[in-house]
Amino acid sequence: MDNMIGKMLDNRYELLEVIGNGGMAMVYKAKCHRLNRLVAVKILKSDLAEDADFRRRFRDESQAVAMLSHPNIVSVYDVSRGEIEYIVMELIDGITLKQYMERRGQLNWREALHFITQIMKGLSHAHSRGIIHRDIKPQNIMVLRDGSVKVADFGIACLSNSAQTMTQQALGSVHYISPEQAKGERTDARSDIYSAGVVLYEMLCNRLPFEGDSAVSVAIQHLSSVALSPREINPEVPKALELICMKAMANDIEKRYPSAEAMLADLEEFRKNPDTDLHFTIKSLQTPPSEDATQPLPNVQDVSAHRTEPVRKKDERERPAIPKWMVYTGIVLAGLAVIIALFQMILSSFSNDPQPTEFEVPSLLGMTIEEARADARVDGIFTIEMIGQRADSEFAAGEIVEQSPNAKSMVKANRVISVFISTGVKTDVMPMLTGQEYRTGVIQLKNMDMDLNIQRTEQFSDSVASGCIIETIPASGGTLKAGDDVVLVVSKGSDTKPIPVPTFTNIDIETVRQQLSDLNLTIGQVTHANSETVPKDCIIQQSLAPKTEVAPGTVIDFIVSDGPIVPEPPQPGSDTEPVQPPDETPDDSVDEGGETEEQP
Repeated sequence: MDNMIGKMLDNRYELLEVIGNGGMAMVYKAKCHRLNRLVAVKILKSDLAEDADFRRRFRDESQAVAMLSHPNIVSVYDVSRGEIEYIVMELIDGITLKQYMERRGQLNWREALHFITQIMKGLSHAHSRGIIHRDIKPQNIMVLRDGSVKVADFGIACLSNSAQTMTQQALGSVHYISPEQAKGERTDARSDIYSAGVVLYEMLCNRLPFEGDSAVSVAIQHLSSVALSPREINPEVPKALELICMKAMANDIEKRYPSAEAMLADLEEFRKNPDTDLHFTIKSLQTPPSEDATQPLPNVQDVSAHRTEPVRKKDERERPAIPKWMVYTGIVLAGLAVIIALFQMILSSFSNDPQPTEFEVPSLLGMTIEEARADARVDGIFTIEMIGQRADSEFAAGEIVEQSPNAKSMVKANRVISVFISTGVKTDVMPMLTGQEYRTGVIQLKNMDMDLNIQRTEQFSDSVASGCIIETIPASGGTLKAGDDVVLVVSKGSDTKPIPVPTFTNIDIETVRQQLSDLNLTIGQVTHANSETVPKDCIIQQSLAPKTEVAPGTVIDFIVSDGPIVPEPPQPGSDTEPVQPPDETPDDSVDEGGETEEQP
């Protein structure tokens, strides 16, 4: 069992199981406890991690790859900065293109076109940001359940060029490497195009263009052999798609597609019209043999058995004798030619302007292509070739922002200067980052490839969790230009403390309202009642007992006194009217029998 299973990286990523094992790294399925999601974690193997230079380059390349953001490239979420070197990537629900081909067998050309188009779109995005994969192969291409494709392993592949020796570990990749990689020469975007062409060839033909018993034998075939055309193996392959495949696989780097965009253009043209004429042939893509190439030996049977006498042609036997004066004249002229040649050699030895054998590459940055081609240092010596465009805040639109080879380099042959042209200052829209974790927001901004100056400020918030973004400056939807300042306001969490409830009884209700406002508490329902002991408009009772600790904003209900009960005066004619007392000296009296008794 792997001893890394169950470990927690940076108190965030829990390693669950091994899902891949490569030459330079192990890949684990892991859980991100901060965002509660499953991810893939690629950890640099311990023997390579001991090399400080390798660790540094691994980290630099990984951070560069984290800037890529494209639907056809596996997303990189995080890069380690601790003792263990690792990359956190999205976990893909799918299989490799190699596994897909093994399961399906022969792919039809429409399916191959679907896959190679997505692969080239991903490579085009990476190349536009100066990142070369250098290890394109079906094992590094993921096929998702919905049929979409993602190119993987950028972070590791960018470093694979550091090892120039051909070892047995390279056998898995050597079938797809370009000739310049096999020779250990400088690679560029066209090396990825060659490898993508081999992948397309394998999809169309259900076999590799070159195979052998060892990595070295396969590499030699890439250098010196020409693969069978796809239609010779699978006649159902359309002619135009065959030409696209063979141009991508051209042994001569100058005859390949100069960029992924150029290959995508032909793929799109073919998709619209499978019978399109691409204006080149397989023969035109092949490199003719050099003049000093080895010539075949003549057949032994062609050599005459009569070696003692030279064979002479009929006109040689019948040729008349040359006059002696013509022979003497020829000798004199030949002597003069020799003297003139020697004299020129002597003069050239004293000359300060010999024919150069090497040429210094001039700096073309800031020039337009027309200005560069008209430059005296370029005209008649170098060829300018545009291989891509990209936004740049330093150079105006149409100016050269990058060249290869670099200025002041010395070259003997292949005098082609490849250049990138500026499209001007890059602009984009500020994304919605409110509520996202700070690190996620930073990665999203960096993936925009705008060279933004990201600044962080913090403040307390009761509504936004600690470590998450409260607001951005500029706000979402605003316009961003390359190099702009972006401020992320990050929550420090709540700064509230529990509030002890004071005693409000016998205090006037208006005074209580003011006290509640000062304490950040809320007055709730207010009811009224009579009280013999509490003055009018003062608090009789509160819903929370004094000294109870509550959170800010807590609601408290009150009963307010209306004072003591006051009896109302009686109304005339009411049942409560007092009875008048009888007169003490009445004039008449009535006996019980109802008769009036006369007084004496």
